Amino acid sequence: MLVALIAHDKAGALPIRTENRPAHLEYLNATGVVQQAGPLLDGSGGMAGSLIVLDVDDMKAAEDWARNDPYAKAGLFADVQLIEWKRVIG
Repeated sequence: MLVALIAHDKAGALPIRTENRPAHLEYLNATGVVQQAGPLLDGSGGMAGSLIVLDVDDMKAAEDWARNDPYAKAGLFADVQLIEWKRVIG
């Protein structure tokens, strides 16, 4: 099942994002369930959140994945949504 993770950073949290980015990218590559990923951008082009498409067995697996993301562990996000997603194009 495909699940879209949509997360918005806490205000002023760019230092947390920057410090934890290498561990976050390693986690994305190591887990083997990430189909697509990239930062959400603010009006100035700065990183302000994350959009990640996961290919997992069920929503619990997506929840576990999200909880173990180094960004989540560092307290970067103000909110996180996990939404089942259906690929139509691409």
